[in-house]
Amino acid sequence: MLGISVYLNKDRMEQNAAWIEKAAGYGLKSIFTSLHIPEDNPADYKELLQELGTLAKQHHMELMADVSPRSLSFLGLDWDTYEKLVEWGLAGIRADYGFTTEQIVELSQKMKIGINASTVTKEELLSWIEAGLKAENVEAWHNFYPRPETGLNKSFLIERNLMFLEMGITTMAFVPGDKDLRGPIFAGLPTLEEHRGQLPHVAAAELKYSCFTDKILIGDHSVSDEQLELLTFLTEETIPLRVEGGSLPQLKEFLGKPLTNRMDPARDVVRAVESRSYALKGDKQLTPENQLERIRGTVTMDNQLYGRYAGELQIAVNNLPRDEKVNCIGKVIQSDLPLLANIKAGQKFQFIVRD
Repeated sequence: MLGISVYLNKDRMEQNAAWIEKAAGYGLKSIFTSLHIPEDNPADYKELLQELGTLAKQHHMELMADVSPRSLSFLGLDWDTYEKLVEWGLAGIRADYGFTTEQIVELSQKMKIGINASTVTKEELLSWIEAGLKAENVEAWHNFYPRPETGLNKSFLIERNLMFLEMGITTMAFVPGDKDLRGPIFAGLPTLEEHRGQLPHVAAAELKYSCFTDKILIGDHSVSDEQLELLTFLTEETIPLRVEGGSLPQLKEFLGKPLTNRMDPARDVVRAVESRSYALKGDKQLTPENQLERIRGTVTMDNQLYGRYAGELQIAVNNLPRDEKVNCIGKVIQSDLPLLANIKAGQKFQFIVRD
């Protein structure tokens, strides 16, 4: 599931409404907000959260809010009345700190609940489950990190996510935006430090396909329309690759079509399962041409000198030498090269032309 973040500030509610409508139109399904952002005014929380809940229901999106026992009081609620949050349109809350074991267990039986993915221990989780935790309503949420150099290390995130995966608990993390970054630092809101400044769709693909992350939310105020379009490919389990050279007839044949990496993935190249029948169509002759050094990201097609391999489309994952039996027909653009590491066995991908 992909989603967005919005923040409870009176001055942004019109922009928030437009952002929610646009994101929903692109198929994003989740909204996150927080009730303890220092820059926001707690006195406005109740009215703005109710307004946000109405928008979420209107666009059929899930709304989760970062809530502490203290922030419940800002909403005019207490432990006996917290279920009103569901009436306001919330699917659940992220219970980061201040809640007892008994309260977390009770919350999980009434609504969806997010727990801190970085700090909760396996022993705590087991004790909660023994106490009656409804695990299918629990999600392990990683934080975003506004200050540069404070984001998580990838290996730590993977280690934590694998633990939750074993226990049947959904995992969640943030990617930065590429437009209208949130203050006061304006350095993006990623979970992983290596994603700071990276394009949202590239960061999201890594979280999804290499870091065992089930739910991915944009931490900043918004992303560009192009990024929303690219992110929608991920909702369809397909990695989008923007390529140059789309005017060449051999590559044009495969534009706009989902392709699949072989189930026995090669070390040096991505091999498109669907391409091998290309040379068998009609009287096409894959004559040798444009045989160049295959730098990482080069899209190639085997020519007739390769015999029964003729017509196979590949993407170079590593730098490879020139081969007279291989035609170079395009190139993955520089900013999308990190996506190649996420095209694993059986993974679908699709070319989008960038001339």
